[in-house]
Amino acid sequence: MISTQEKITIHVFGKEGCDKCSMLNRRIDKLLSEPQYARFKKTYHDVMTEDGLVHFCLAQCVNPSQIPAMLLSYPGPEGMPQYLRNPEPGAEDKVCGASKLYQFLGLQTDYSAAGKGIITPKMISSILDQALESL
Repeated sequence: MISTQEKITIHVFGKEGCDKCSMLNRRIDKLLSEPQYARFKKTYHDVMTEDGLVHFCLAQCVNPSQIPAMLLSYPGPEGMPQYLRNPEPGAEDKVCGASKLYQFLGLQTDYSAAGKGIITPKMISSILDQALESL
């Protein structure tokens, strides 16, 4: 499991020129400036680059048509990310709705009429809080 000294990484998957991707990054950056989220750091993966696409493919859980997305991990063996598991896979989440990933803690953009293509600060903080509770 993760030590209290290690940071939890927020992997953000997006692409250059995407307004929703920029907004997700800004919202995460703002939350990470708050003391209660000092355990987190963010890394951005541009899926239009070879390196970003490799990280996206290794995650194996984000729908490519639902970018931007975010996924939480901690450093595993040999530096490979170990994704934090969703403690209640498939359970209804009133804050995150269909944006919440099934198997791991993270979000992807829900472009349906219900989701409106928006990942709110409340959704992001809900996922970060769930990660802190699971440690």
